[in-house]
Amino acid sequence: MASGTERKARVLKGFRDYLPEQMILRGQIIAIFREIFERHGFEPLDTPAIEYLDVLTGAAGENEKLMYRFEDHGGRPVGLRYDLTVPLARVVAMHQNELSMPFKRYHIAPVWRADNPQRGRFREFWQCDADIAGSASMLADAEIVSIMAEALTAVGLPEFTIRISHRRLLESLGRAAGVPEELAGVIYRSIDKLDKIGKEGVQRELVAAGVSEAAAARLLAMVTAVGPPEVLLTELRQALRDVPGAGGSIDDLAELFSLLPDFGVPADRYALDLTLARGLDYYTGPVYEATVTRPKVGSVAGAGRYDALVGTFAGRSIPATGMSLGLERIIEVVREHGLMPVPGSVAQVSVAAFPATIGAAARIARDLRAAGLRVDLSLQPNRSIGDQLKQAGRKGIPYAVIIGENEVETDRAALKDLHGGEQVEVPLADLAQALQSRLTVASENDAID
Repeated sequence: MASGTERKARVLKGFRDYLPEQMILRGQIIAIFREIFERHGFEPLDTPAIEYLDVLTGAAGENEKLMYRFEDHGGRPVGLRYDLTVPLARVVAMHQNELSMPFKRYHIAPVWRADNPQRGRFREFWQCDADIAGSASMLADAEIVSIMAEALTAVGLPEFTIRISHRRLLESLGRAAGVPEELAGVIYRSIDKLDKIGKEGVQRELVAAGVSEAAAARLLAMVTAVGPPEVLLTELRQALRDVPGAGGSIDDLAELFSLLPDFGVPADRYALDLTLARGLDYYTGPVYEATVTRPKVGSVAGAGRYDALVGTFAGRSIPATGMSLGLERIIEVVREHGLMPVPGSVAQVSVAAFPATIGAAARIARDLRAAGLRVDLSLQPNRSIGDQLKQAGRKGIPYAVIIGENEVETDRAALKDLHGGEQVEVPLADLAQALQSRLTVASENDAID
């Protein structure tokens, strides 16, 4: 032990390492989301992890309290991004003359919040966002909802519901119930906690903030109404006919719900839920949240329209809407419930060799890689073939190629199934095709299972 040089290996609370098995699943799910985003014509974007503090403040309400903020070495106040939406607004404002509007972008990257760590909740986590800037049409919102539904279906989540509401409609309901206009922010924050603290808890919070008990009770009765969207919206149009601005919010939702079937979103995947508020202060219109109902894990994605946010940077109004998939919680559900087959290794084949056939083994590995296969060349030829195969099996590699002196002389190799145990001799010229055929069959069987 070296004196004075020993350091304790540890990780900050709320942060974690991702070992290869975890990274493989993460990579698979991210690739699925990326393909869906690009299928809809969204372009990739990345932004700095650190922004000027004034860029990140003034729009995100509760999340700003969780921001990691500090002074950099130049004495500048900066913060780690806590979401991917505020940086997007800054990008659109800075590059509005270079971007073709509407601008459809996706961003898959880590964000940081000094939150209370718990199951499925970390201080460093990844978000997978898709946003549209420059369109006020409900077509943009319908596309965002459809992407959310496609993404959650593609990773095998069996039962989820996309809850849909409208921030301005919730404000109108507050006015109709008798809540003072200046307490609109209290409505959003309190109603957003309904699932956690229940009706009584929300009523107590509203009253404590200055809302009368009668108004709080009326508001809760209105937002907890249930029924088909077309029925609820018709009732709301009548109930809020004298509330300024309510008609426009109802029109937005009516158009949105009429479009979703045309985008292929199944009717059992979405619902009008007036209790949905979404906690971020920058939302201005329709808001969405996907909740997994079985297994019961709660929210896995959120979305909403934020028509004023970009304008705070751009100096002019630029409408925008978007959504964020909660990668960490989605991965947790997929892993715990075995919703996707996950290989134990990225390698598809291991090449084992004897000391005398190292060169031949390297050439075979080279040729298989050139054919598009992922190959792990054994780096321990002095160990027995049995040990090399056991090592490959422990890694989760499905196949092994064994090349000995006899095989070199006959231009053949032994191909072994490390799961089933079958071993066959294959001409070197046919080796890549033989492996690809077996891997295709195995993939199809996994898909059937």
